[in-house]
Amino acid sequence: MLTSTTTKPEPMTDANAMTRLEAAFADEMAQVNALILERMQSPVGMIPDLAAHLVSAGGKRLRPLITLASADLAGYQGDAHFKLAATVEFIHSATLLHDDIVDGSPMRRGKPAANTVWGNAASVLVGDFLFARAFSLMVETGRLRVLDILAGASSIIAEGEVRQLAAIANMDMSEPEYMQIIEAKTAELFASAARVSAVIADLPERQEVALDRYGRELGLAFQLVDDALDYAGNAKKLGKAVGDDFREGKITMPVAKAMQSASTSETAFWKKVFGKPERTKQDLDQAMALISSHNAVQLTLDQADVHIQNAKAALQCFEPGKTRTLLCDVCDFVLERSF
Repeated sequence: MLTSTTTKPEPMTDANAMTRLEAAFADEMAQVNALILERMQSPVGMIPDLAAHLVSAGGKRLRPLITLASADLAGYQGDAHFKLAATVEFIHSATLLHDDIVDGSPMRRGKPAANTVWGNAASVLVGDFLFARAFSLMVETGRLRVLDILAGASSIIAEGEVRQLAAIANMDMSEPEYMQIIEAKTAELFASAARVSAVIADLPERQEVALDRYGRELGLAFQLVDDALDYAGNAKKLGKAVGDDFREGKITMPVAKAMQSASTSETAFWKKVFGKPERTKQDLDQAMALISSHNAVQLTLDQADVHIQNAKAALQCFEPGKTRTLLCDVCDFVLERSF
């Protein structure tokens, strides 16, 4: 029997898509990183130490990369996008510092959470410092609409976090209500990260709205995948323990999907377990078994994929080219990461 000697091209993977985006904007990201390092300095030693602990923990810097890539897609000529990318990362980092306190998470990106090292009070105050630095960078761009978009995003993110806190163990929360929460706490910053590049490039409203939609849909997918990862992810790759959302009493999309088709006894379990002040490993094991039996992780990923396709479709009003392809390809990274 003859066998083909033709080598098939390597299929695109999430890592390949993200690596290409990082490589394409490596020089620009180096300038952003230098700016981040410069602006997080302070004569108060704890501030740069704590900030550096979070920043050095890594992460893909996806949000500032979206700002840089969107600026390139928009044909922007200038250097304001560096300040905006740093702004986006500072806002994101500040929210992480505050989130870790609220959630009580011991780990962040595989390292001890900052509040477990320096304490809650220091983490809150350094988060405030990073927000202040972000606003200084916004002002330096000289664009009031940029300030309006990112300041508004900061408020919406905080509102989303408060709404999620109020919804802990709320068995009556609907899917639309949950989607509103994750749009505020996660997708809003993705949307703003893309939209501000359209503003500084003076794009027409149609394309500005398209970049907003791209970021928003990508952010919704990002959070839904995060929800799925909490019950089926690779803890080592994630840098945090699987089941954190469950232990914190958060009713995320996989739980909501499992509850939709739950039997009477299963519904009783969910009510009992989320009515407790704390959830045990045995509770988590049973929850994961129910989520698996109802295929809830895959249903969550299917919903994320709808938003991924919407994100890609939003870019069709831009001319085809390398950057548009990269922004579409990185959607696959968001959908497939760490499983």
